[in-house]
Amino acid sequence: MSKHAPIGGPLVTRTTVIAAVLVAISVVLLGVRFLYGLGAVANINNGYPWGIWVVYDVVISTGLACGGYAMALLVYILNKGKYHPLVRPALLASMFGYSLGGFSVIFDLGRYWNFWHIMTPGFANPNSVMFEVALCVACYCMVLWIEFSPAFAEKWAGPELKQKLNKVLFVFIALGCLLPTMHQSSLGSLLIVFGQLIHPLWQTKMLPLLFLLSALAMGFSIVIFEATLVTSAYKRPSEAKILGFVTRYIVVLMSAYLVIRWGDIIIEGKLPLVFSSGGLSFMFLLETALFALPIILMGPKANRNNERLQFIAALAMLVGGGLYRIDAYLVSYGRAGWHYFPSVGELLMTLGIIAVEILAYIVFVKKLPVLHPVSKMGEPRIVERATAAATTK
Repeated sequence: MSKHAPIGGPLVTRTTVIAAVLVAISVVLLGVRFLYGLGAVANINNGYPWGIWVVYDVVISTGLACGGYAMALLVYILNKGKYHPLVRPALLASMFGYSLGGFSVIFDLGRYWNFWHIMTPGFANPNSVMFEVALCVACYCMVLWIEFSPAFAEKWAGPELKQKLNKVLFVFIALGCLLPTMHQSSLGSLLIVFGQLIHPLWQTKMLPLLFLLSALAMGFSIVIFEATLVTSAYKRPSEAKILGFVTRYIVVLMSAYLVIRWGDIIIEGKLPLVFSSGGLSFMFLLETALFALPIILMGPKANRNNERLQFIAALAMLVGGGLYRIDAYLVSYGRAGWHYFPSVGELLMTLGIIAVEILAYIVFVKKLPVLHPVSKMGEPRIVERATAAATTK
């Protein structure tokens, strides 16, 4: 059976240089933030106590980092072993997405020196949704690093350590399926607490389910998005065939999401607001269009192996999921007399966090056994061998 392998190649490229520049700028701004306070780089205020950092770092970034969660559910819970070659790169992206998202929350904390309180029972508030999110995200970061540890073992420790890890990994895989289910739904619960501060088009008791469904769809979409970019950037054979199977789950999840969201709006008598809320109506309909596009493109079976359509569908889902979270947490949020728009410093630091993730991902796939060899037919060899073995029995 063929194994995962590093792809090799130089680390200094145009992409890594641009990313490094963005990281350097964000480090400078980070120094300004810690020396002179939040007000020196951020536009948050008493009416908007959190801005783009929290919304991107926690709410959007963790949604984009749900690839490992989605693939773990598919491979280990639903027992779809043919997708196993997609698990490790998905775990890698999740590992960086969650770790950087959790770490960067410290930037937005006024009393950042007290961040360790969430792990201390004496300071715990088990009735707080925010506490549950913080604790789950922190624990899931550790779980992801442990789940990815076989890649380190293959590179530096040899097969014996990897075999020992495999004997206990099932515990962490189970936690890796439980923890995101908890905190992704709780990100929706957090908005329920806001009550009338959230516009009725986004405020609903179905928020926990809507956030969970969209997070799972974003997880499958990021797997397709990253696989397509890696295939193009490193001139690897296409994986469109196996990714075509993944698109089916996006179609199911988004269909369920749209039925639940629009059904809730109709039942609650909010349908007139869809067309009479000005700019918010436009944002709501734009979300709907972005969520519907993957269903339209990937619904027909004949389209599912088309690499370009896969990429467009995945990109639409990711943009739609991110927009939904920005709208829910910032655009639809309103407190009389207060306004917020992210500063240049906030935006540059957010880009810096994304750049760190891109740099780390490139280094890992080039130096560690992350990606699985693929055949010229575009399907991982492990799948072909498993299929051949099954037909000969």
